Amino acid sequence: MKTTQTDFGVLSGENIYRYTLENDNGLSVKISNYGATITSILLPQKTGKTDEIVCGFDTFESYFSEAYQDNAPYFGGTVGRYCSQIKDAQFSLNGKEYQLAKIVGDNNLHGGKIGFDKKIWKVKAFSPEVASVQMELESKHLEEGFPGNVTVQVTFTLTNDNELKIRYGAITDQDTPFTITNHTYFNLSGFAENVEGHTVMVDADTKQLWDETGAATGENVSVAGKADDLRSPKTIKEVHEAMGDGFEHFYLFEDKGFELGKVAEISEPKSGRTMEVFTTEPGMLLYTGKYTSDELKRESGLQYGKYRGFCCETHRYPNGPNISDAPKTILKVGEDYDSTTIFKFNW
Repeated sequence: MKTTQTDFGVLSGENIYRYTLENDNGLSVKISNYGATITSILLPQKTGKTDEIVCGFDTFESYFSEAYQDNAPYFGGTVGRYCSQIKDAQFSLNGKEYQLAKIVGDNNLHGGKIGFDKKIWKVKAFSPEVASVQMELESKHLEEGFPGNVTVQVTFTLTNDNELKIRYGAITDQDTPFTITNHTYFNLSGFAENVEGHTVMVDADTKQLWDETGAATGENVSVAGKADDLRSPKTIKEVHEAMGDGFEHFYLFEDKGFELGKVAEISEPKSGRTMEVFTTEPGMLLYTGKYTSDELKRESGLQYGKYRGFCCETHRYPNGPNISDAPKTILKVGEDYDSTTIFKFNW
């Protein structure tokens, strides 16, 4: 078990670092303090071969390429102050109206033009003898239109049980909408093919209903009997074909009560790899990269693009500030935001 720090780049005169977390089983995770971004996960398989399984880049400059900036897929970033879409880029809180930046059509997305994924996070703690790194960010009052000064922490820990644990914490000096997530795109085949051959199970009876703009309406609907009912495992391809589209579904775990529990499992039969998802969050957005540009690839030549990676974004309700019964979407003064998500790998 160890963590190593290396130089990754320079932005606005500040050094950017990358931290490599390694366990004793040959699993390694690389994380940049630019955007608290997972840039690489190298995962073994039974044959002993180790593959890259996430979308990202090996050089800092690649995150600023024209193709990446134009497509804006948020590869591996920690997104916030409020992830997913907020309808009409506005909300009302404590009798005040707040206007946000319009990112997708008229809606706000992932915290605005310069969200947490585009900030330089301060590294608060890491040890060469422990596979863990803690980062912190100060988000100022009315930054991207959101009220309150918020202090945010994220801690990445890799264990010898092959778990990547991500724990988020935050406090604020004014009530504010708040939920953050990690936006890593996974491909357990090591990008040998797209993700449609993966089998996926999501332990959810319901999902959010979204309008034509991609914003949640506040209505939750049963998945029973539908093509996107994943309570029993299905291949991504069979559901894509039945829906005539890729996944962009926010599944709900209504009975979990913000307790840590297993909510999903994804497997890739050819490699024998699986990934289990555990979270304290009330929902998860399953996204299969239907908008990802085919122009994007890692410097080594690994091809990204449509259906080449899937995301398991665990967080509070999309459009939560505009949904009256959305649970814990407002971080209040005196409260601690405490959220954990675990990605557990098997091979």
